[in-house]
Amino acid sequence: MNIAHAAQRARLRIIIPALAAAIAALVIALSQVASAQTTTRAAASGGAPAGTGDAYITQSAFPSCMANELPAREAQVLAADQAPLATIALTQPSGIPAWKTIPSWAVVGTADHAIPLALQLAMAENAHAHITEVNAPHLSMISDPGVVTSVILQAARATT
Repeated sequence: MNIAHAAQRARLRIIIPALAAAIAALVIALSQVASAQTTTRAAASGGAPAGTGDAYITQSAFPSCMANELPAREAQVLAADQAPLATIALTQPSGIPAWKTIPSWAVVGTADHAIPLALQLAMAENAHAHITEVNAPHLSMISDPGVVTSVILQAARATT
């Protein structure tokens, strides 16, 4: 059984900075921190409503914003390989947050240049999450996979 399947079976929510990007407050923070570092282009894929674009962090800004503390070559590869965010995701309601009904865990990167530490902590506290701080960039699951794995396993043990 993989971790995602175990988490789904246990009905738990683990907040990792890269996943927290879907939270509306994060969108505001990202737009303030990286407003000059993002680019939008018409969506290339079908299925999205007309006028929907894809938002990216520019490849030149990505390493310092999202992948600080990672080796330069790895940050460059991640910048080139980043998945777009459909701009419609910035305005559509997401429904009832999972943290309102199931336990939450949060991995907070204290060296994150994309989301201010105070905002990460406020989101985690709002979700009544079990918080683990790690001296890591936004992509803590890449820079510190052991810490993230440990939190996932703690969450799985606590809920099964």
